[in-house]
Amino acid sequence: MNVQAYLNRIDYHGSLDLQFEMLRQLHLAHLEQVPFENLSIHSHEPIVLNDASLFEKIVTRRRGGFCYELNGLFAALLRELGFQVAMLSAQVANDQGEFSRDFDHMTLMVALNEERWLADVGFGDSFVEPLPLVVNTEHEQRESRYRLVSSGHERLLLEQALKNEDWKPEYRFSLKPYQYPDYAEMCTYHQTSPESHFTRKRICSRLTPGGRTTLSDMRFIITENGVRTERTVRDEREYADILCEQFGIVM
Repeated sequence: MNVQAYLNRIDYHGSLDLQFEMLRQLHLAHLEQVPFENLSIHSHEPIVLNDASLFEKIVTRRRGGFCYELNGLFAALLRELGFQVAMLSAQVANDQGEFSRDFDHMTLMVALNEERWLADVGFGDSFVEPLPLVVNTEHEQRESRYRLVSSGHERLLLEQALKNEDWKPEYRFSLKPYQYPDYAEMCTYHQTSPESHFTRKRICSRLTPGGRTTLSDMRFIITENGVRTERTVRDEREYADILCEQFGIVM
């Protein structure tokens, strides 16, 4: 891996001392520079899960991706920098609190010495800094609180609470490590099944210093300091212009 090219892609110019502060800054920079997007699915571009293909897409072509791609390549970068990283299988909660199947989401466990963190640059609107892998401890980040709780069957559950709201589940996971081939079936499902939310509409979204910028099909949404504005995109030409100007993506 060309580590410097990857660091340039995420506009990271900080310290490379092997400590949590570097992990925190890399995590935040990745979320701000590399969009969560599923445009490959809607342009019939196969998603190949290996480091070389993902590097070519995300770093060389300056694209984004969804969880398997973003977290998979971020894991490879962290390993090159000296962290121990495990790719984990997660089940995502829906609005009714029901969970999807295994390998529906990839998240990461990052370890250095005796400390371990949950890292995730591929879940969209969630925590922005790595969370310590410690249960029943609240962490406030921006407008939300996060915590990990035990979920039975040796799983941990990530919960989020927006300001003045109750806790809601985001996803649950075990600490068993996996490799790219373990995610292949669900990756194919999300690229091809009409039941997958990734095949139903296009999405492109990235974190900003004050909120989030999102293209959801033909809706352009900006959240800044808690204020949300939304408008309809006129046509595909304007859609392409927004992709280029706001996300640096040229399809």
